[in-house]
Amino acid sequence: MMLKRKIEKELSRFLHDNGRYALLVTGARQVGKTFSIEQFGRENYDNFVEINFIREPEALAIFNNVSNADDVYMRLSAYAKLKPRRKGQTLVFLDEIQRCPEAVTYMKFLVQRGGCHYILSGSLLGVELKDIRSVPVGFMSEVQMFPLDFEEFLWANGISEEILENARSAFMEKHPVDPFFHNQLMRYFRLYLVTGGMPDVVNSYLQTNDLTQVAAAQQRICIEYKRDISQYDPKNALRIRDIYDRLPSELNQQNRRFTVGTVLKGSHFDRLEDGFLWLKEAGVAIPAYNLDEPRSPLALATKRSIFKLFANDVGLLASMYMNGIQLKLLNNDVDMNIGAIYENVVAQELKAHGFSPSYFNSKKQGELDFVVEFDGHALPLEVKSGKDYKRHSALDNVLKDSNYGIPLAYVLCNDNVAVEGKIVYLPIYMTMFIQPPSLPEKLIYKIE
Repeated sequence: MMLKRKIEKELSRFLHDNGRYALLVTGARQVGKTFSIEQFGRENYDNFVEINFIREPEALAIFNNVSNADDVYMRLSAYAKLKPRRKGQTLVFLDEIQRCPEAVTYMKFLVQRGGCHYILSGSLLGVELKDIRSVPVGFMSEVQMFPLDFEEFLWANGISEEILENARSAFMEKHPVDPFFHNQLMRYFRLYLVTGGMPDVVNSYLQTNDLTQVAAAQQRICIEYKRDISQYDPKNALRIRDIYDRLPSELNQQNRRFTVGTVLKGSHFDRLEDGFLWLKEAGVAIPAYNLDEPRSPLALATKRSIFKLFANDVGLLASMYMNGIQLKLLNNDVDMNIGAIYENVVAQELKAHGFSPSYFNSKKQGELDFVVEFDGHALPLEVKSGKDYKRHSALDNVLKDSNYGIPLAYVLCNDNVAVEGKIVYLPIYMTMFIQPPSLPEKLIYKIE
């Protein structure tokens, strides 16, 4: 089944820029990169050429021991049987590019030469492409792809634009969503907690509605992730896999923070840092770093050695719990503690929207679940899975502190929209509307 993805907008922009740069599509394994690029290439180009360096290891020779870009182009043309066509009507897609970093080095010269458009992609790019000789600055644009976010999941499930517009309007104007629509969206949100956003998993659900098949697809992806760890970092594989396996239990801790001692007794952070960074760079995990204070710019207040670590997909996280959590989530079991799962889905959404999620913890003021940079201010977000969502002493303390100057805060909960002073209570699914401010398509400024 074809899933509508937000990456299509970036691919369309690439097409209209007419080959001025190559496009590097990054992201974790199984998030749908290859499928989206293949679909785009076949729909928009007369000639679509795909070279996968894992399936076709002989293609590595195209970029080995060459003296100039003309040699590369001649080899590429011969290998892919490129025929003369109108300029810009051929797309060359180099997949699993982590196996051929030299291709990245020569991309500047291929772009300058013209004739073809180029898209590169692959898994583990953040891990594998660190040591390339030359990054083609100015000739390559990068876009990161994630699992389906909740809005994409709603598109896949055929939710009408009327429902989405009603919810979007309620978010913008801060009034309650139509109760019928609210209940529908909460049902789909609970389903999203179970399936997550991996395309194969979502398709499995759409085709069968069988949660057993959903869980099997999720387990296959987790096994692939662990295989990647063993294959690409065998020296530290056991340590990295241990960190990954501990994600559910660490998130279930009261403070959600990773405790180094639980991973390797007697260890200091610097001994384990590479493992955490590997999971982050591979796109498998999302760190949220602690802040000294919730004040903009957040980058200056970030503590890199204290963090929460979330799974890149909430469905994968749910599948790692072995207590029948899926049915409890769908049935809205009020006796179950699902705070960790709610926080994970919020971290996942924020990351997909372009935020760098952080959190704040102070002995004096308490802990804020998330803080992001928004419109020049710190924006706190509290995540509440239970009925006592209006109890938030840490948030109250921070909002009272004039040193921070925070004008707005969100509490994400199960109930409908409400406003009390600086605090806006939002249904948890409205995380899909929390986006960084963006520039318009055109911003023309001219001095007369």
